[in-house]
Amino acid sequence: MAQHLGQGLDIAIRARAELGEGPTWDPAAGRLIWVDILGSRVHSHDPAGGTNTVLPVEQHVGAAKPRAGGGLVVNLRDGIGLYEPDGTGFRWLHREVVPGRRANDAAVAPDGSLWAGSMRYDQATGGGTLIRVDADGTVHTLLPEVTVSNGLGWSPDGGRAYYVDSPTKRIDILTFSDDGEVRRAPLVDTSAMPGDPDGLTVDADGCVWVAFWGGGAVLRYTPAGELDRTVPVPVSQPTACAFGGADLTDLYITTAATGTDPAAEPLAGSVLVLPGAGSGLPQPAFAG
Repeated sequence: MAQHLGQGLDIAIRARAELGEGPTWDPAAGRLIWVDILGSRVHSHDPAGGTNTVLPVEQHVGAAKPRAGGGLVVNLRDGIGLYEPDGTGFRWLHREVVPGRRANDAAVAPDGSLWAGSMRYDQATGGGTLIRVDADGTVHTLLPEVTVSNGLGWSPDGGRAYYVDSPTKRIDILTFSDDGEVRRAPLVDTSAMPGDPDGLTVDADGCVWVAFWGGGAVLRYTPAGELDRTVPVPVSQPTACAFGGADLTDLYITTAATGTDPAAEPLAGSVLVLPGAGSGLPQPAFAG
């Protein structure tokens, strides 16, 4: 059961995740899936029953998403892998080993493909990519030179994708030309805000909720790029957010403990929740 923090915010899961990330609501199972990237763990939380399960993985894991037929697709250091529903039967869907590079955030597009980001451990400029992986494992490079590939989400009509490459301090809009070329334009420049934009989600109104690493808050922007809500959190490093619960009205927020003082930030690494924050959009499962 969630523990209350005041101002509407609760503790959904008390933890000390090194780099908690990628919250995703799995409606078929009624659970929240999230990862600890540096801890190499995929977590599953059942808020109704109050149970938590952990799937250890062999590599740093940037994201884990439900598959349409059950199981998980995972964005791992060395590529994209698939797990069967019982957590066994792992196989690679796409393997691409690049020394010094690891997986980061990922999201499933409306067509069921996986958009997966990467970054270098040393965060070298242009050392990461954003790719699209189809159900059959076919890979398309969408952005070949990004630095810290992070948040991804789609507008309610699926006509635009929102994307964050954190060091740019922007939330970008991605659209496609008729020949498939990616067009990238800024929705908002967040340079005036404390911290860097990280993971994001889009609500039923088309507004973009973004966690600000180092900023201690989640911010909501309208489709026109106007800031219309700020949700302060009691940790300095919120990483990502997603709507969940049976009616998709609860905003779950992952956080990171890495580099923090446990005495100063006892909740760093926990998963927080803001009940009744808004109306989320159902998230598609990976088609593969």
